[in-house]
Amino acid sequence: MEQIELPFILRDPIPGDMGMVVHQNAVLYSKEYGWDIRFEALVAKVVSDYITNFDPKYEKCWIAEKDGKMVGSIFVVKQDETTAKLRMLYVDSSARCLGIASKLVDECIKFAKSVGYKRMILWTNSILVDAARIYKKFGFKVENEEKHAMFGPELIGQTYSKDL
Repeated sequence: MEQIELPFILRDPIPGDMGMVVHQNAVLYSKEYGWDIRFEALVAKVVSDYITNFDPKYEKCWIAEKDGKMVGSIFVVKQDETTAKLRMLYVDSSARCLGIASKLVDECIKFAKSVGYKRMILWTNSILVDAARIYKKFGFKVENEEKHAMFGPELIGQTYSKDL
């Protein structure tokens, strides 16, 4: 069977990547959805918490790279003993439709299963319909919805979950 070569690689983060994760998320969501600096603060906090509290046995970050450029990222963090939390799926607008988001979500699920998590959750916003389509493809279901304006515009936050 011939192995298909993907037009991107997934790798572990290296120094400088986490600052780029914050920057890229902030710029993209401001440009595409009008989200304000409070979103950047949330992303910076998630990244800071990940670095500060990192438990390599139960947590992981993947960086997607294409042609030497970071074009995506995702995190799995420990919510509790049996629950993993998928955080901050990001794919740069220049690299969409290459299967990066699906591959990142798939890697998260495989990792979470391999370390013994029984459930995975995530929080997103209903306006992110492409991400929702991917989450649903992998069996995530909406558990809860709540209106908020944490990043400027009025949004509907959604909590998804999936048994592993």
